[in-house]
Amino acid sequence: MAEGFLPLNRKEMREKGWQEVDFVYVCGDAYVDHPSFGAAIICRLLERHGFKVGLLCQPDWKDPDSMKVYGEPRLGFLVSSGNMDSMVNHYSVTKHRRKVDAYSPGGQTGRRPDRAVIVYGNLIRQAYPDTAIIAGGLEASLRRLGHYDYWDDRVRRSILLDASADLVSYGMGEHSIIEIAEALDSGIPVGDVTFIDGTVYKTRVEEDIYDAIRLPDYAAVSAANGTTDPHIAQKAKKAYARSFQIQYENTDPVTGRRLYEAYEDGWFVVQNPPAKPLTMQEMDDVYALPYMRAWHPSYEKAGGIPAFSEIKFSLTSNRGCYGECNFCALTFHEGRVVQARSHESILEEAKGYREDPDFKGYIHDVGGPTAEFRRPACKKQLTLGACKDRHCLYPTVCPNLDTDHSDYLELLRKLRTLPGVKRVFVRSGIRYDVVLADHKTHFLKELAEHHVSGQLRVAPEHVSDAVLSKIGKPSVNVYNQFVKEFEKVNAELGKDQYVVPYLISSHPGSRLRDAIALAEYLNKHKLSPKQVQDFYPTPGTVSTCMYYTGYDPLTMNEVFVARDPHEKAMQRALIQYRDPKNFGLVREALTLAHRTDLIGYGPGCLVPPAKPNQRKTSKEKHR
Repeated sequence: MAEGFLPLNRKEMREKGWQEVDFVYVCGDAYVDHPSFGAAIICRLLERHGFKVGLLCQPDWKDPDSMKVYGEPRLGFLVSSGNMDSMVNHYSVTKHRRKVDAYSPGGQTGRRPDRAVIVYGNLIRQAYPDTAIIAGGLEASLRRLGHYDYWDDRVRRSILLDASADLVSYGMGEHSIIEIAEALDSGIPVGDVTFIDGTVYKTRVEEDIYDAIRLPDYAAVSAANGTTDPHIAQKAKKAYARSFQIQYENTDPVTGRRLYEAYEDGWFVVQNPPAKPLTMQEMDDVYALPYMRAWHPSYEKAGGIPAFSEIKFSLTSNRGCYGECNFCALTFHEGRVVQARSHESILEEAKGYREDPDFKGYIHDVGGPTAEFRRPACKKQLTLGACKDRHCLYPTVCPNLDTDHSDYLELLRKLRTLPGVKRVFVRSGIRYDVVLADHKTHFLKELAEHHVSGQLRVAPEHVSDAVLSKIGKPSVNVYNQFVKEFEKVNAELGKDQYVVPYLISSHPGSRLRDAIALAEYLNKHKLSPKQVQDFYPTPGTVSTCMYYTGYDPLTMNEVFVARDPHEKAMQRALIQYRDPKNFGLVREALTLAHRTDLIGYGPGCLVPPAKPNQRKTSKEKHR
């Protein structure tokens, strides 16, 4: 028996003295009993409230009996793809199969299906036609309503319908899952559990939906699927962008309204308002649950779970983000309201590291979506909600924003003075614009002195203001000022440290001229990025809506989108123009953009001229 862990099968259930479980949690990830893994949080929280939960991790989806390991649970099945969307887990942006699954034993691939929530849900429904099925986790959360799917290149239905589920628990789920469990335990049929914030349900009776906004029907937003008529496609994409706009405006837990969309088969899918954010005490309670903080012993022979090794000695300080980068799904999932743990809770977890023989005194990170965010953006956000008519950080930092880093600095100071702790690093992203706006502390200097190991990674994403406006990031001048300040404090400290920028290629709004401007910037500043992220259209982001529709859903203005794979390859090559393998693509891009002045051997040139036998374009070479 795996002492202390929740059961993974009927044998382990019986060893606990249980004859049945209240819930079976079906998960696409392996079982890691740690609060960085959503399955562990939900299962331990249910356990704390008196419910028996058995985990069914990475079941054989080709076997219809795979869902019968525990028999039929007393209250229902909980279904999640795991910490990632299964399609993102499986495929790169070029739609090539990934070679490693960090959430599976030994990094082995092929242990979960594509569209895991849908596959698992339908297998459960075949095995137990009448049992309650509640879908949750990132995949279900971001696909809770009609959504564009990059891998199918079409608008898919709500996952609630396709997975044959009864409810979706969206967002982080701690509040809603307990309310769902208690409702089912009290005898309320799952079809009548329609009143819980942070959930999505389905009904055939529109009159039962109250105080709600009706979104454009699924038929309207999906009419571009398979059509060859450009007028129908444009109309459908504009409807999709409008629907997304309404959804985005209703992600706030204070002001968010109930939304619903109609389907042609008579279903209405209803999204209740978002659940309220956790208080600090509630966050502390979640992280104090009796996790084993290890992977299940059954994975030892395979070498364990790679994803856990990455975060084992990292501390989660907060969740939520008011940065609202357009390519990020946080607004739709965790929300814009920052929630934080107390210093005491975090310090207690850090002290526990000293008992682990693998701990060498180095805490690898203290943060979350954005490292230094430790409180809501401003005082009014918790009572009046996030502003609908402006962002906290774009195009400039809101004057009402609380930019004081004192609390985070104090936390870092406490951690680095703990006995047995040698260094405390900050590897989560920081918002350089917020750092510059803080005139009350010396955060940057203290960060450079104690919490950076040679390189500080930040994410300007691009240098073209035209592209940055579509990403939702400030002007490149802000980034340049940050780099100067970082260099200044390092000079004062006598340290040789530098900023490493994260960059995105082919984001909506980026044309060849913007990619060339980025290449010139890198050349001027003698930067040579080793890693570049091509824009990846994943569910639940503003940028994905731009990519699919050609409209910015927040303004309804048209946006240029580079969809041609060859143009995208040229934009990526321009960022890594120093690589000889990219010379052909770079020359082609510069020629198309009438920038042959950048081909040559001068100080401002990007690539040398082609040799006589290299004159063909990269397209011609592949014909």
